[in-house]
Amino acid sequence: TGIGISKTSLPYIFEAFWRWDEARTTPGFGLGLTIAQKIVQMHDGNIDVTSEVGQGTVIRVILPVATDSI
Repeated sequence: TGIGISKTSLPYIFEAFWRWDEARTTPGFGLGLTIAQKIVQMHDGNIDVTSEVGQGTVIRVILPVATDSI
């Protein structure tokens, strides 16, 4: 649950330093999703976002199952 992300903002959420709050009243540097995306990609995974303004946002991380035995 939460404020959600508008459809016009969704294409930008993984860009470094991008913030939907141009007034900068929300804390943070705009790096969290950028870093998360890079980590997921380094593990050959996928990160997916769905959001509805006024309803909230779901960020789904899908990582492959390791097939190597330790």
